Amino acid sequence: MANIHDVAKAAGVSISTVSYALSGKRSIGEQTRQRIAEAVRELGYRPNAGARMLAGTTTHIFALSAPFRPDTYAPAHMAFVLAVAQAARRFDYDVLLLTEDEATGGLQRVAASRLVDGVIVLDVARNDERAHLMHDIDLPATVIGIPDNTEGLLCVDLDFRKAAELSVARLADRGHRSIGMLGHPPRIYERGSNFPHRFRAGFEEAAAEQKVKSAIALPGHGPAGVRDALDELFEKLPNMTALVMNCEEPIQTSALDELDDRGISVPEDLSVISACSSFDTSRFSPPLDVIPLIAEESCNRGVELLVEQLEGEVAPHVELIPPRYESRGSVGDAPLPVKPGASRHPGQRGRR
Repeated sequence: MANIHDVAKAAGVSISTVSYALSGKRSIGEQTRQRIAEAVRELGYRPNAGARMLAGTTTHIFALSAPFRPDTYAPAHMAFVLAVAQAARRFDYDVLLLTEDEATGGLQRVAASRLVDGVIVLDVARNDERAHLMHDIDLPATVIGIPDNTEGLLCVDLDFRKAAELSVARLADRGHRSIGMLGHPPRIYERGSNFPHRFRAGFEEAAAEQKVKSAIALPGHGPAGVRDALDELFEKLPNMTALVMNCEEPIQTSALDELDDRGISVPEDLSVISACSSFDTSRFSPPLDVIPLIAEESCNRGVELLVEQLEGEVAPHVELIPPRYESRGSVGDAPLPVKPGASRHPGQRGRR
């Protein structure tokens, strides 16, 4: 790999002259500057981060704060990490990944050292220390997610509330008047992860607006936890004709297996929507209608907003990506009403 000595030798100048030309600290003659530029191009030379920091120029590195927690669902998490890295490369930026559990320490270190040109925050909680830190560090930053307090922040994310509204509206339009929701495990809500709360609130509001009966169940660990959550939904909604699943892939897979074990057909007996899913639901049996959560959409825009801040003033604001619905045959018209007091799925509750 070429270094500054190679550039100086090829251009026929001193190392200090190359440094001045690259940093812009001193005026360099046009012919000399062109020779240095040609040598840089021919040799493929790029100044290292330390040299650029000393010269007061950009490092072409972004910090990505994406801590792994005990309950992090790695496939979805890494899809967003990869999407940020790929988007950054399109702008000729590398990514420094910060995965430590301690939320603010890594960001404080890279900001103090001037190692990076900007910061991207992933998996933001409703009351996130990192969101507060963004006000204190002198670096451009983008938050992928929506904390409770967005004042002074640039945030981008899928509109999870609208996704929930779209789910309920699609089912209500097909005549469904009793709709259950299978959510994430309770610990995800307890630690304050922002997007499940937004979806759940949107589901409750939409159900009230559509005047449909609704219930929400949060599964415990493993297939047994999913089974218990479905039991809870059927107990609360004996005539449930539709189910919205806003949870990770293993939970949805277990739920479909459990419905099959109970002899409940999709969509003949129960219509099912997979909402805000980052995985391919066409592989399920049966394939599920889905409102996709596409990492590239929010991550591409997050990186774009970060680059825009480097190029000029960008006012703090929140950008919500509109959800879209993909039909795959798992939603049908609501079955005919059952007699009052009867259960649509007799004998299914409490099954083990």
